[in-house]
Amino acid sequence: MAVDIGRSISEIVAAGERTYSFEFFPPKDETGAAQLWQAITELEPYRPTFVSVTYGAGGGTRDLTVQITERIARETTMVPVAHLTCVGHTSEELNTILDELDVAGVRHVMALRGDPPGGPGSAWTPTEGGFSHASELVRLIKARAGAATRVGVAAFPEGHVDAESLEQDARVLREKYDEGAEFAITDMVLRASDYVGLLERADAAGAAMPIIPGIMPILGLRSMERMAELSRRELPREVVDRLTPLADDPAALRAEGIQIASELCETLLEAGAPGLHFYTLNRSKATREIWDNLRIEVPTA
Repeated sequence: MAVDIGRSISEIVAAGERTYSFEFFPPKDETGAAQLWQAITELEPYRPTFVSVTYGAGGGTRDLTVQITERIARETTMVPVAHLTCVGHTSEELNTILDELDVAGVRHVMALRGDPPGGPGSAWTPTEGGFSHASELVRLIKARAGAATRVGVAAFPEGHVDAESLEQDARVLREKYDEGAEFAITDMVLRASDYVGLLERADAAGAAMPIIPGIMPILGLRSMERMAELSRRELPREVVDRLTPLADDPAALRAEGIQIASELCETLLEAGAPGLHFYTLNRSKATREIWDNLRIEVPTA
């Protein structure tokens, strides 16, 4: 069911409904734009709860993010959630971006600290006049708009790479909740047990909001290993062992990757996940295949 401004993700979950959502990123060129809108068109009939549009570090895709979310709000039945990061922006600039999103009719924002300006693995350096923590960005958004804007944040099944401990990571999530965050989406879940551990830590810390697991379909072994490396993690050995024998058969490896992702989704839902958030990579096929494997019923209008 599509969410509207009068109904938060928390309220949807509290009503016993699950949320299913898709994530897109701003394309780099016209070919990428065509691919993006093809994916959006193919996924719209699945009636997701919402779709999110990422935001490039340093504001590199700022205008595109606003344009895409505005077009989704204007031309589709889907509810767009715009990503916004602290990276490379003063608080004044962040207010300007929020004004642009408001004019565009976008009422849902993912408030993120963002990756270090120097890229993954480099030291975090705040922008002078800006923010160092996502909780500060949440506070800014809620102070501006209150209930008129729904705010989501990030959560990390294995802990944020800069966290001192898993417990400290949970306390940071609680801080974002205290500032007004209403739901969280994780980075890609690699093991169901990591997600369950996150739920337990969040509950102990008092971060009482829905935490939706992020799902990344495995379409290639090396590409997936690279994604894990960028977040300073490793693919589970059991996943590598299933895929390695298929390394010379891309079609078979892809099929097994879809099966692994489908099994992970089933386990997460059985473990109490309030829904699933699919990282689509601006393509629809893998997401649709997993959806069909899970036999998710498409909501009626």
